[in-house]
Amino acid sequence: MDSIINNYQYSLGKHHDKNVIWVKFENNLKLRNTLKQKFPFVKFSYTQKCWYLPDIASIREQVGISKKNEVSKELMLKINEINRPALQKMFDTLILKSYSENTIKTYCGEFAQLLITLKKIEVDTLTPDRLRAYFLYCIKNLKLSENLIHSRINAVKFYFEKVLHRETMLFEDIPRPKKKYLLPKVFSKEDITLLLQSIQNPKHLLMIKLCYGMGLRVSEIVNLKVNNIDFNRMMVQIEASKGKKDRYVNLPTSIVKELKDYLSVFKPEYFVFEGQFGGQYSIRSVQAVFKNALKKTNINKEVGIHSLRHSYATHLLEVGTDMVFIQKLLGHKDVKTTQIYAKVSKKQLSKIRSPLDDL
Repeated sequence: MDSIINNYQYSLGKHHDKNVIWVKFENNLKLRNTLKQKFPFVKFSYTQKCWYLPDIASIREQVGISKKNEVSKELMLKINEINRPALQKMFDTLILKSYSENTIKTYCGEFAQLLITLKKIEVDTLTPDRLRAYFLYCIKNLKLSENLIHSRINAVKFYFEKVLHRETMLFEDIPRPKKKYLLPKVFSKEDITLLLQSIQNPKHLLMIKLCYGMGLRVSEIVNLKVNNIDFNRMMVQIEASKGKKDRYVNLPTSIVKELKDYLSVFKPEYFVFEGQFGGQYSIRSVQAVFKNALKKTNINKEVGIHSLRHSYATHLLEVGTDMVFIQKLLGHKDVKTTQIYAKVSKKQLSKIRSPLDDL
């Protein structure tokens, strides 16, 4: 890894209208062979007389190029120049506070919608009444959902309170729409069996098994590293998950041989599941694996891959696992979040007898 970074110079560029990473190095056969061995898909441009790699996140990470710490140029161009510094300050504050990439993208995107609407009106001059009128416009005219309104309010609130350091009183008089109370969608154990039987690719099957078998979020399965797995203790460390918290989960005994065989055959260097070009497997690809498997079954449910985590928690509860242990395994901060699974547990609901049955 060090030689791949230290003996080569990398720069971002474009080739045939595609983003690429240019690779420059001393004209040396050993260096060329090392590069090809590490990246079999590396190509040579005869017009530019330079080697290049596809510009994707996993390769950037491998060669030591950091992610773009800048606001989207496309987003900036939609905003009047008077409010562009506000979006930049918002972005910089989120970076300094070490917010996750997803949160930064969401907050900046939602805040940008306000700035686009304002046009030439400076955002820093907005009063509580003007902000209230804007959120009312989002509900009545834009017909935004309750969740999206909450997200937008949170983003704007962050700017005024954390970037401008305004008093929190500014938002106390702005009512929030009541969120819908939705129960988690859960598979039966029979559904899980059908789902697993529909997957033929060993790598894909192992991904889905670990998602369900350890109750992992899709972000946690792609972030899983080889050195996180402790076969001796039968434990798996989940690093810096939601809320930047580490936790341990039990490694299912039924998966041990399959997992060891996979590691022996595929020989992943860092992440357990690597993508086509090495590095981290993408979240979208794991979701696609799940959706394709679901299509092959006769399970008539509109669910996402997160339902595997919901099913894991519910099935643990149904076999008598203590709620506090389930909370720790899931990494929930508050046990109240975990208690929602009691509302969908078959064991709990089956105890209730309908009055119709007594007629």
